[in-house]
Amino acid sequence: MTTTPQYTYVLTGCLVAFGLQAQAQPITGHYAAGVQGIRAASVPPPGIYFLDYNDFYTSDNMRYAGTKDFKVNVYAQVPRLVWITDWKLFGFNYGMDILAPFVYTDFSAGSYHKTKFGLGDASVEPILLSRSFERFDIGAGYSFFAPTGEFDHTRPVSPGKGYWGHMFTLGGTYYFDKQKTFAFSALDRYEINMEQQQTHITPGQQNTLEAGLSAAITKTIEVGVIGYYVQQTTDETGVGSSNVRDYVVAAGPEINIVWPSIGVITSLRYAYEIDAQNRPQGQTACLTLTYRF
Repeated sequence: MTTTPQYTYVLTGCLVAFGLQAQAQPITGHYAAGVQGIRAASVPPPGIYFLDYNDFYTSDNMRYAGTKDFKVNVYAQVPRLVWITDWKLFGFNYGMDILAPFVYTDFSAGSYHKTKFGLGDASVEPILLSRSFERFDIGAGYSFFAPTGEFDHTRPVSPGKGYWGHMFTLGGTYYFDKQKTFAFSALDRYEINMEQQQTHITPGQQNTLEAGLSAAITKTIEVGVIGYYVQQTTDETGVGSSNVRDYVVAAGPEINIVWPSIGVITSLRYAYEIDAQNRPQGQTACLTLTYRF
């Protein structure tokens, strides 16, 4: 009998970033690394799911020359609706999802201090593909970001980023035993960004790799370690654009608990950013609640 927690899946789609500009150069992408880890590439069975992401980020270390007395605290509450269908495409289950983030930012640098709460940039994933084998899961998808959030390039607390974006996702989960007690997952996302409104700068493309190593210790509890690596892969373009690229790497623990009596899964993960360049370096915690209708 498997000891794998029931419905302990993390969906492969996207989570809009905090809307944080933080006066960093270069402009960062939409996707917020650290919101997924254990079994990140495993998609649940057909059904309709509601997820509520609660993401916290804090940093007092801006890894960019000339920035002093920097501090930022961000909370993003992100509801997401996912539909995994019975339809097949080349043997893969077809699904789709949509989400809209609500972002609170508290930012200070030197004598400047501002706070802001508002709707961030929404994301739509019209293509979400998944397939499960005896010892392996695979997930892939395409999503786009819409500039629905308020954006002002002079205000680092703007909840929106002011540009459209596209993201391609591909990953897999490997199970070390037939009972699926132990698993390793890796999920890669590649963002292609469009021209930013107001500044007319096109942000560089960004690659995000998230991974997790996990063990199911009971039928309802799973623990593990997770990590992410984010790397800007191309330069910004446009008048006033940056000629530097950013990256960040992080690691930390995760625990998933299934509550069968109420049909809810809770996932809690923490990641400490070990190294970063040309962007904030801090720590993040994410609590995800998943409900299947």
